[in-house]
Amino acid sequence: MKISVITAVYNRHQTVGQALDSVLSQSHPAVESIVIDGASTDGTLAVLEPYRSLFGVLISERDQGIYDALNKGIKHATGDVIGFLHADDVFENSEVLAKVAAAFRDPTIDAVYGDLVYVRHDDIRQVIRYWKSGNYDDAALSRGWMPPHPTFYVRRSVYERLGGFDTRYRIAADYDTVLRFLAVGKIRAAYIPEVLVRMRAGGISNRSLKTIVRKSLEDMDVLRRNKVGGFRTLAWKNLSKLGQFWKR
Repeated sequence: MKISVITAVYNRHQTVGQALDSVLSQSHPAVESIVIDGASTDGTLAVLEPYRSLFGVLISERDQGIYDALNKGIKHATGDVIGFLHADDVFENSEVLAKVAAAFRDPTIDAVYGDLVYVRHDDIRQVIRYWKSGNYDDAALSRGWMPPHPTFYVRRSVYERLGGFDTRYRIAADYDTVLRFLAVGKIRAAYIPEVLVRMRAGGISNRSLKTIVRKSLEDMDVLRRNKVGGFRTLAWKNLSKLGQFWKR
């Protein structure tokens, strides 16, 4: 089974090498690394250059944001399964993709996800938040549940059937994709009950009050468009994050 791992990057020269080393360290023998750079200006391309021969695809050009970049990656992916590793993130260990591939041996499974930990930006060994996904059921989405998107691996055929990221959303397009696949598309997902990804804290969704408000508005629109819930679901979704700061 070939797995395509898409990394979108823009001005992340300090961390993108670590992310790519994490992809290259995977024991699974069939991994396609796709890197979509948004025309970085900080030296990121110089970091990427030594890896060029190891990439399935490397594109560097201006884009319309991270979801546009990820859609480009999906378009170029040739793997049976597609997942994402952002430029600030790393896999928990070298066996992550092997475990993902093992879960997909069941032909009825369309998606696989696991747990994620948020770590300090300057020390990825320091965990500050533990996102334990748990098993999915039909009512979970209306309770505000969603899997950590960096751990969400999906068959390429699902993207071909249901589409990629809706770039009208600047922050919540990943949430929209999850709801569209699970609630509307009724795909079947399997849970790997362990940490798959370490994610540096400080993402776009919580950088400022303005982005927090925008994300909430986008989340609400996503919920309504996918007919999953409303204000109550959004409240549960946000409140459920509080327990992640002390859960282990």
